[in-house]
Amino acid sequence: MKKQFFLFIALISFAAQAQEKKWTLEECVEYALEHNISIQQSALDSELADIDKNQAVSNFFPNLSASASYNINTGANINPATNQFENETFKSASGGVSSGVNIFAGLRNWKSLQRAKLNQLSSQYALDKMKDDISLFVANSFLQILFNKEQLKVLQAQNVITQENLQRTQEMVNAGTLPEGDLLEIKATDATQKQEIIAAENTLFISKLGLAQLLQIKDYQNFDIVDDEYDIISENILNENAQTIADKAKVELNDINIAETSLLIAEKDLSLARSNYFPTLSGFLSYNTRWSSTQIDPFTGEEIVFLDQLYIFDGTAIGFQLNVPIFNRFTTRNSVNRSKVNVERAKYQLEQAELDLESNVYQAYNDAKNAKKAYEAAVQTEEARQLAFEYSKERYNVGLSNAFDFNQSRTQYENSQSQVIRTKYDYIFKLKVLEFYFGIPITQIN
Repeated sequence: MKKQFFLFIALISFAAQAQEKKWTLEECVEYALEHNISIQQSALDSELADIDKNQAVSNFFPNLSASASYNINTGANINPATNQFENETFKSASGGVSSGVNIFAGLRNWKSLQRAKLNQLSSQYALDKMKDDISLFVANSFLQILFNKEQLKVLQAQNVITQENLQRTQEMVNAGTLPEGDLLEIKATDATQKQEIIAAENTLFISKLGLAQLLQIKDYQNFDIVDDEYDIISENILNENAQTIADKAKVELNDINIAETSLLIAEKDLSLARSNYFPTLSGFLSYNTRWSSTQIDPFTGEEIVFLDQLYIFDGTAIGFQLNVPIFNRFTTRNSVNRSKVNVERAKYQLEQAELDLESNVYQAYNDAKNAKKAYEAAVQTEEARQLAFEYSKERYNVGLSNAFDFNQSRTQYENSQSQVIRTKYDYIFKLKVLEFYFGIPITQIN
């Protein structure tokens, strides 16, 4: 009984700890890379590419097949043992084994293997790119939750101040120092703040829900991230110029690798299409035997036994087959021309991928510099608004200002605080995007 009791307590404790787990950014990224559906689908594409490569290797092997048949014949039929028409009921059987090998087909098997290897590499690049994209999505969602948490804290802290002012104003109204209109103004402010808190809580839950779904976590209600407050990360990346970051991105990211591999695949498809101009040479080897129930030994007049017939009537065949393409309604020529067009398209796609990557890096670099300016301006504004709010608060407490002016100052201060939070996490994310282009792991935000 005691053991059961302690086991029950341990299970409750474990469940409570599970519910209280708070995820770090690194844990979120690692979990997403293992469980995200898009990544799993991309991994399946990579597995298919592996299968295609294995098939390309297998195409070098000779084939081998066996066949057998058993027949009951009535009426006039050819006896497989005598090759004569016989108008009677008889039984017959035949069997054989055959093998063929491709000797030459314009090096098609070799080129197919090279193409399969390129497709395998392209699939791996695509999988890696999907992982990079998901990591960025996770980091953005993670920082959005942090912003929403900070925003909620600001609103709750301001409401605490409002509650204190409400109590103080009530006392001053009761004493006849302030008019009742000031009390009503404070109550309206309190109600508005509570609505904003409810809206902020809902926004926070939705952002948590979004990240949980991205991670394929079903326990939405208990999902949460760590409550650490993050400062601005290292700004060293801004010391690099945009072109240097773009050049590094071409090496670190998979966008260019995918485009380059697609071009190589298109060129290999062109080579495969041209191989259809060449003649093909194949070899074959077969062994066959047969039996018939009416096969009679001409010397003894008795039916030849089954095993003896298989030995007597067996045979082998070995040979080569040469096929020379002469005219196939321009199918090969059109296939070659189509492949040439695909090669040109792949070249343009590679050029476009390089231009897009450079454009994205320059845009990200410019966004990061502007985000820094916006954050610094927001900090300065908050400092000024804080001083103005404290001054307004002192005037209100001594009766030199009314509730409306005081609330206006408070609202402007709250907005400046929210702006600092928003610009801070926006700046952090834009710095992370630049670092990501430079090859720095997305999980490092401290």
